[in-house]
Amino acid sequence: MGDTTVRTGQCHCGAVRFAATLSADLDTIRRCTCSYCRMRGAVVAMAERDGITILQGADALTSYRFHTRSAEHFFCGRCGIYTHHQRRSDRTLYAVNVACLDGVSPFDFPEVPVMDGINHTGETGRPTRRAGTLRFTGAG
Repeated sequence: MGDTTVRTGQCHCGAVRFAATLSADLDTIRRCTCSYCRMRGAVVAMAERDGITILQGADALTSYRFHTRSAEHFFCGRCGIYTHHQRRSDRTLYAVNVACLDGVSPFDFPEVPVMDGINHTGETGRPTRRAGTLRFTGAG
């Protein structure tokens, strides 16, 4: 599996707590341009399929599927915060919302790659392409 890092996290209200074994710590961060990710706006990092352990609040988690129904997006049914999802393009990976990880903010990263989810590899048959880069510069 390579270098991994275990991080803990939670939803906004704390009902859901989890541990995520990240494939390459935070080196896999990204955003996506698909309709759902665009509206959600989360920065995510990758975890292996067995890399998410729900420590508390499994009963509070709910899920959402759309389009091909192959990706499953999980969020807290109480506060509504998206915690993670099983990826459509690689079903062996989960994407974890970095804003839910303890001590991590999406604003910690000066640049975040943005992947082209509108032209998804599942429809095009081509590898996922990078659509651009999201940059954050602090006011300072």
